[in-house]
Amino acid sequence: MHEVPPTLGFLAAVLVVAHLAGVYGVFTWLGAKLAAACHGRPRRLLVLTFAAAAGTTAVLSLDATVVLLTPVVHATARRLKLTPRPHVFACAHLANSASTLLPVSNLTNLLAFSASGLTFGAFTKLMALPWLVTIALELGVFVRFFAEDLEGHGEEEADVEPAPVFALVVVALTLAGFGVAPLLRLAPAWVAAAAAVVLAAPALARRLVRVRDLVLAANPVLCLAVFVLAWLVELVPPNLLGAMLPEGTGLAELLLTAVIAAVLANVVNNLPATLLLLAALGPHPAAGLVLAVLLGVNLGPNATYHGSLATLLWRRTLPTRPSARDFFRLGMLTTPLTLGAATAALWLSL
Repeated sequence: MHEVPPTLGFLAAVLVVAHLAGVYGVFTWLGAKLAAACHGRPRRLLVLTFAAAAGTTAVLSLDATVVLLTPVVHATARRLKLTPRPHVFACAHLANSASTLLPVSNLTNLLAFSASGLTFGAFTKLMALPWLVTIALELGVFVRFFAEDLEGHGEEEADVEPAPVFALVVVALTLAGFGVAPLLRLAPAWVAAAAAVVLAAPALARRLVRVRDLVLAANPVLCLAVFVLAWLVELVPPNLLGAMLPEGTGLAELLLTAVIAAVLANVVNNLPATLLLLAALGPHPAAGLVLAVLLGVNLGPNATYHGSLATLLWRRTLPTRPSARDFFRLGMLTTPLTLGAATAALWLSL
């Protein structure tokens, strides 16, 4: 429980950094780049959207992908006279499935990071192969599932959007800082907080944002809810789930752990599922089991709308509600495939 407040402070700082990146025009610039690079070809736009969503999720967290990138991708597809459906669905899926790479990519990762006993670099190294495998499989399924939407040719657009150099440099330095911080015995939260201050100072001076905007961007309601939820989980006897979880890190044990985590995420949502499973694993769990839990709670929510708060938020960002049937059918194709393959990739990495 004592590790939760620093984690939430880290989350609040990262959310502010993502919000300020949007204020500085990072996502508008990214949308213009996507439009210019795809040359009106829907399949190429899908590949580029995958790259943009995967990178945004990994570096700025899944919230940035669903709240800031999704509307830009939707508007870009409309402007090019292309069907937005495959591209916005890509944002929803990759907000979950591409959030396994870095400790900062997802709140679930932040909660499990300290329990894993890994450094920032070691965590990233172990999750890199599962992350790449997941994205590649998702892309393959998307190309087949949305084959009709990816036919034809839309309009072309020239790249006229200037790059927000200041914001891009700060974000790049922040990512580098996350890797260097452990060597300096500095908590990553301080790196995120410093980045938020560096971005916020000129934005406030130029009146691009107000202090109130930054407070709302930090999402204090979510932070409070997570704190209360963590406190409630402390009251749950860990042996309720502990008896179901394995102790070894062989392929079968990792698969069982990931499947249990995925099912639980779709039953109670991935955030409480993470807290419950970490408590059940005990004070000194094997790093492999912690990472298998993260694969389950991050990839599993692509199967249903309510498995992840990000997915529910994604639905609200779109002008028209997406088809629940399409989401479920797509989830049934991608989730078992990516969960099994990513867990096998984790086993190889370990």
